[in-house]
Amino acid sequence: MAVDTNTMRLPPIEQLKARPVGRVLIKMGLVSREQVHECLRIQKEKRGVKIGQVMVEKGLITAEQLQIALAAQRGIEYVNIDGMMIPPDALDKVPAQMARSYRVLPLSFSAGANELTIAIDTAENFKAIDDIQTLTGLKIKAKITDPGSLDKALNRFYPEKAAEDNIKDLIAEIQGDQFLAEFEGRNQSIDLEDLKELSESNPVKKLLNLVLLQAIRDKASDIHFEPFENEYRMRYRIDGVLYEMVPPPKYIAAALSSRIKVMANLDIAERRLPQDGRISLTVGGKPVDLRVSVLPTMFGESVVLRILDRSQVSFDLEKLGFRPEELETFQRLIRKPNGIIIVTGPTGCGKTTTLYSALSALNDIETKIITTEDPVEYDLDGVIQVQIRSDIGLTFARCLRSILRQDPDIVLVGEIRDLETARIAAQASLTGHLVFTTLHTNDAPSSIARLLDLGVEPYLLTATLEGVVAQRLVRRICTFCKTEYEPTDDQLFELQLTRDQIKGRKFYYGRGCSRCNNTGYKGRIAIFEIMVLNDEIRSLIMEKASTNVLRVAAQKAGMRLLRENGLAAIYDGITTIDEVVRETIIEG
Repeated sequence: MAVDTNTMRLPPIEQLKARPVGRVLIKMGLVSREQVHECLRIQKEKRGVKIGQVMVEKGLITAEQLQIALAAQRGIEYVNIDGMMIPPDALDKVPAQMARSYRVLPLSFSAGANELTIAIDTAENFKAIDDIQTLTGLKIKAKITDPGSLDKALNRFYPEKAAEDNIKDLIAEIQGDQFLAEFEGRNQSIDLEDLKELSESNPVKKLLNLVLLQAIRDKASDIHFEPFENEYRMRYRIDGVLYEMVPPPKYIAAALSSRIKVMANLDIAERRLPQDGRISLTVGGKPVDLRVSVLPTMFGESVVLRILDRSQVSFDLEKLGFRPEELETFQRLIRKPNGIIIVTGPTGCGKTTTLYSALSALNDIETKIITTEDPVEYDLDGVIQVQIRSDIGLTFARCLRSILRQDPDIVLVGEIRDLETARIAAQASLTGHLVFTTLHTNDAPSSIARLLDLGVEPYLLTATLEGVVAQRLVRRICTFCKTEYEPTDDQLFELQLTRDQIKGRKFYYGRGCSRCNNTGYKGRIAIFEIMVLNDEIRSLIMEKASTNVLRVAAQKAGMRLLRENGLAAIYDGITTIDEVVRETIIEG
């Protein structure tokens, strides 16, 4: 319901800014001094409840009136947008997807001051102001309006259809832009002033913003901007698989990379060296970090944005995909008083999520946890996290030495890359620390060979290593289009199964629907292989036994192979044969 502004006096904003909210409401003519004092008395009794909430509960003011007062307290004016006509140059600055994602409405644009005035419906949406400033490169001035009026205005100026993928329309607009077309074929011969102008081009800003918002909406993990000799590609990765977007003209490559650099505070003049940066946004009220990597290539700069959507990540051990008996084993491992626990697998298999989930489970007031990572991907409350900087000599080994002087109980070493780091990690575990780390190997038993190859002495491994967890990510079958089917002989051959072995088993796949972008998959789940070291395995390590011998001993001790756990996920109707075959191998 729209707020009746006739019942409010709206004095100049300067008279309301930074005043106590009770005083603001008095000046707005909504409450009396006596009512404010009565609410203050109730607030003291309730403890922890805000005075505005007390007033709403007593029916003195509405929730919308409280929002207006809180905005005025922050120096934000109220504006009635019902029936307001909005100039096209203002609407042009904010694409439909951005307006709907952030719940903002552009009201006016001043080219001279490079300032855009927007309406928001809650004072708590102030983060949207920063994000739109970052995305558009404009100065943003915000006013507040009531939610009902904003909903009507968004439907009026940005119909649902317009909020859908209008990237094709935007690319058509770019192809007709004379200024951008002038840069066709110029590539390296663009000077700094032109690069700055390109980065401020409105069509380029709008295209990048749309791509970012669509990728975040579709829960993509990465966005790739790739220059080739005769084309320019935009792709994004969802559940580990790359999908191509509508390709823009090749001559906007420099404009897009320059715009991304500006947003990430990188040097737009430097086009010969790799650069890394970060962009922080809040989309739909949820924090999203974009990790930016710029790499010079033969045909321009390749840019990859890694989307770290903190709202989509759950650091909960029970939601990772462990089977009940494996979860019990892993929880026993991570609660050892000391020793080394390794999580291994290829890049992008979810090792960081598993380790962060373990740290979250162990994170309490009595435990000091320090991590050293390259890079730090997510902020963990109550955990001290250190970013590796190899360019200035801050390596894992050097960082780990200093960490041990900080009296931690648990240490996470992002990755063991060399003998020095491995030895310090071993010494840390021998002196009473629990050390988590990662390696890049195909399975759990191969980690032993990898550490021995680095030069770690067998006696040091047997004294410190407690367990190795290998993992892979497989895509989940979409629950909305999940369909039972009979596997082919070729598929069974891939799994080395016979028809007799699968009697009574059901197999599923996803037909493809609008919920899963017609892929048949939605989300991913991890499959694991956990090798817990026992006396027999330690003896074999001392004898430098082969990986195959270690694997047999680990299976004898209860380890289930990645392929076995993959089969269990197929039989449970969670994933498909194709996914398990793609992500696991038959061990000889």
